[in-house]
Amino acid sequence: MENPEDKYKYLECIERQLQEKEAKLQLKKSEAEVHQTVKHQHEASGKLWQKKLLLGLKLFALGIIAIVAVKVASFLAGVIIVGTLAFVAYKLFTSSQK
Repeated sequence: MENPEDKYKYLECIERQLQEKEAKLQLKKSEAEVHQTVKHQHEASGKLWQKKLLLGLKLFALGIIAIVAVKVASFLAGVIIVGTLAFVAYKLFTSSQK
């Protein structure tokens, strides 16, 4: 086993190393740059509502445009289907008469 003096010297050595590391850390902390912090300023509540209202209106307009586009496409599809059926019926009846 180790004698008490060796243990004491070993612990003193470790303590010295820790104190040196602590001193180095203190130097690094003192050399570190310090930046001035600035409190974030919120925009005026009126501007926030204006932005939200504008976004809401854009989305509403986009929805209306989508609905109108679907109705127009549906109408055109119906016209094309009816026209195609009428043309096929015309061709069937006129070609059978010959």
